[in-house]
Amino acid sequence: MGMSFFQAADGARLAFVDEGTGLPVIALAGLTRAHTDFDFVAPYLRGVRLIRPDYRGRGGSDWTGAPTYTVPQEAADVLALMDHLRLERAAILGTSRGGLIAMALAAMAPGRLAGICFNDIGPVIERTGLEKIFEYVGRNPAAKTLEALVEKLPRSMAGFAHVPRDRWHAFAERLYEEGPRGLTIRYDPALRDSFLAAFQGPPVDLWPFFDAGARLPLALIRGANSDLLSPATVAEMRRRRPDMHFADVPDRAHVPFLDEPEALDVLRAWIGDLERGAAA
Repeated sequence: MGMSFFQAADGARLAFVDEGTGLPVIALAGLTRAHTDFDFVAPYLRGVRLIRPDYRGRGGSDWTGAPTYTVPQEAADVLALMDHLRLERAAILGTSRGGLIAMALAAMAPGRLAGICFNDIGPVIERTGLEKIFEYVGRNPAAKTLEALVEKLPRSMAGFAHVPRDRWHAFAERLYEEGPRGLTIRYDPALRDSFLAAFQGPPVDLWPFFDAGARLPLALIRGANSDLLSPATVAEMRRRRPDMHFADVPDRAHVPFLDEPEALDVLRAWIGDLERGAAA
């Protein structure tokens, strides 16, 4: 799997992975994560061209500073990547932060989207979940080795159960780099400043952004124990879009790995909708 690069409008060098053939699906990761967030589900996404960018400040992309780590900027970067790849339209598989970017794109450039699948994110973000993110974003873990961290994860990742040890290890090594000084995050620590600014800012009504995707094929995957996406928000999303494919993935919190059977069923149904839309 080779990494490619393109240049954003401000000159930032941004990384992405482009694999497969078929319908273009751009997979957008969570706040602190990179294209490797989708390593577990990628083998199951048949018949799609899976494009996985690293946001600025994460993974293989340039660190460009806290003021640039915003949803509007990252949405603009997705459009720049689509232009670079000469893609008129693409579907978005958005995990957490990626789902917020998808909603921004639905409002900014509705003609460029072919569909959205949300992974544990919606127009209302529960504050308890945000506070948990604030505890760790931009900080290195206390554990000094991957093995020590893997020992802690089953206890610290509340809401997750029946996760094999090798999965926790694979998860941890995608988030942290092990070195002589311990474990370090794989992204710009300044992301914390950007998150704090958004965290403390005035609330934004995201329902109009969700409604901007009214004519798109939609899907929603939720961790049944999520503290970021409430059942009430899910109910309202489904009321507004009763045709939206949905799964509540048991033994998962924020966020499902996406290769759970329930998640895969939804993804396959959603991809089927995309294919029918492309053929129409």
